Amino acid sequence: MKLSGKTWKFGADVDTDQIIPARYLNTIDPAALAAHVMEDADPTFAGKVGEGDIIVGGDNFGCGSSREHAPIAIKAAGVSCVVAPFFARIFYRNAFNMGLPIVECKSAADDANTGDVFEVDLAEGFVINKTQGKTYESAQVPPFMQNLLDAGGLIAYTRERISKQP
Repeated sequence: MKLSGKTWKFGADVDTDQIIPARYLNTIDPAALAAHVMEDADPTFAGKVGEGDIIVGGDNFGCGSSREHAPIAIKAAGVSCVVAPFFARIFYRNAFNMGLPIVECKSAADDANTGDVFEVDLAEGFVINKTQGKTYESAQVPPFMQNLLDAGGLIAYTRERISKQP
């Protein structure tokens, strides 16, 4: 899977409350969550982010609570991928379960500026910063995790598998 988009850079330790503030957790509607995505990190983000854009985070992106609302809000906002040096483990798993591609690549995340254009190849394990003309090796997304993403997340993947049962 290859993804390409304009980047939006955030710092280290962006927690799930910054991704989707707790005051909006009274809904699970993806569109309602998307309207407030990253609101406490950048109040204008939801109005600026475009379909296919890529969030670039710092270390420990997605730390905090175990809420699945965070990757749902990011994905529903049209973000195609999140690139960071390291993700909080529960966010890492929730992202794949919700069908949100994430890639660990410290050097690409460190060098990025908001507005750079990234191309990300999940299967081959690289990130290209097309604006800066740099290519970075990233962690490859394991085949099973790619299957989850291709299906749209764990629930869709499981439904698909069950439907193929004799």
